[in-house]
Amino acid sequence: MVFHMSLRSNPMLRKTHLAVWRTWRSCKLSLHSSTVCASSGPGPVDRSEELSPVSAEKPPHTPVMLKEVLHYLDIQPGQVVLDMTFGGGGHTKAILNMVPEVTVLALDRDPTAISLAQQLAKEYSGRVKPLLGQFSELEALLSNMNIKPGSIDAVLLDAGCSSMQMDQAERGFSLSKDGPLDMRMDGGRYPDMPCAADVVNTLDQQALASILTAYGEERQARKIASAIVEARRVNPITRTQQLASVVAGSFPAAVLYARKDRLQRSAHVATKTFQALRIFVNDELNELHAGLRAARSVLTPGGRLCVITFHSLEDRLVKRFLQGEDLSNLDHFSPRKQGTGKQKLVGEKRDGENVYWLPLRRKVITPERDDVKENPRGRSSKLRAVVRR
Repeated sequence: MVFHMSLRSNPMLRKTHLAVWRTWRSCKLSLHSSTVCASSGPGPVDRSEELSPVSAEKPPHTPVMLKEVLHYLDIQPGQVVLDMTFGGGGHTKAILNMVPEVTVLALDRDPTAISLAQQLAKEYSGRVKPLLGQFSELEALLSNMNIKPGSIDAVLLDAGCSSMQMDQAERGFSLSKDGPLDMRMDGGRYPDMPCAADVVNTLDQQALASILTAYGEERQARKIASAIVEARRVNPITRTQQLASVVAGSFPAAVLYARKDRLQRSAHVATKTFQALRIFVNDELNELHAGLRAARSVLTPGGRLCVITFHSLEDRLVKRFLQGEDLSNLDHFSPRKQGTGKQKLVGEKRDGENVYWLPLRRKVITPERDDVKENPRGRSSKLRAVVRR
């Protein structure tokens, strides 16, 4: 099965979720074409629009911390840049417009995003090279293009879910828009890949609680998992707002919007549940780790890397990777325990500096207040910028 094949070769998640995987395997389901997802709407999901042009009148999304990214990447004319998460193309467009003769390699696992990259490639003839694939497939994709390791001047990795995906109800990422409970970033590229509906309708209560705790840092994981199991006994949970209602029903009405985001705005109690399922379905943390390793491999000495993350799990992993820690046996889901000693550094110099990376700024970079007001979805973003030694 395509779903999380990297887990077998990467023990990073094995310790935390062994029980989850045992439960999933024991179900022995044949999930061809994601069966539950296929029945999650009034009719079959039409994926013909996934590769259709997106209107230029309304940008798909606003790029996060654009000024900061351009500043720290410091791209020069004629350089080769890798945008590892093309998304709606906001960062790439800005790079193309600001720097003459630059070439951008535009990677994304989402066919819709690659459709936009292909349009941009026509506008900027020869300057945009679309690459459809996941982070873990990057090195093979570059090899097929005869691009050798250590030959790229700058890399941008914008982790997480794009605004374009969140805004399309049929993709099933947003709890505020009713649609099939899908959440697969790859769209229909891997028909056997389970979707979020498969997860919530198949895994047992303990496995669901483990996912919500690990990937959503949800304190009420057991209560929510119990509510999901009870609800699916009546009817399969196949729609986004159906799941949101199930989660909300496990809480008193008074606390439905009692949680606050970083702007102290009310947040739905199902937000962390949706985050956890999305990360689990798309194997996002393993993919992020693979992407960071690939970026390290492809960058030329003196090349720059900017990584944007949107929640603590991502940022924690990125921070420790850039510090040179060995993540193969690192439980990165929880803060480092006090008194356990320093984790092994795979690239540590005698003076304590990292062999691979030189920070451009010691502290993490966060968006300015005005940027948050203009683009509230970027309020939780964090940027880390380094130079490849």
